[in-house]
Formats: sequence, structure tokens, C-alpha cells
Amino acid sequence: MSIQAVNVRNQFKGTVREILRGEVVSEVDVQTPWGVVTSVITTRSVDELGLTTGSEVVALVKSTDVFIAKL
Repeated sequence: MSIQAVNVRNQFKGTVREILRGEVVSEVDVQTPWGVVTSVITTRSVDELGLTTGSEVVALVKSTDVFIAKL
């Protein structure tokens, strides 16, 4: 899967290694072939994406932000 309109250099496919859930925001660690990418996203987004440890995802990096898309 490739996210359209995002430079391929800014996409890192990986697997969710750990989710540290908070009431409002959660920290998602993604293991990629190049190392771990961490994103802080809303806990609601974690639930809506159905993210769990082991989920295959793409980390989308934009300067100071890291977004998560479930594969």
C-alpha cells in the first residue's frame, strides 16, 4: 500500500511494537527496518484504526509530525 500524494521517502512500513495508552493521547512505537519510529496520536485514533501490537502500519513523516496509517 502506498499513500498517494506523500513522498515515498517519508513513508516507513513497519509493525506496531508497543502502544502506551493515555486518556487523550497515546504513544505508538513502530518497528521499521531502519529503526523505531514513535508517534503521539489521539487514543481515539488508536481505537478507530484498530491498532494493536503487531499491526502492520505505515509511519508517514512530515517535518515535525509522524502520522500512522494501518495497512
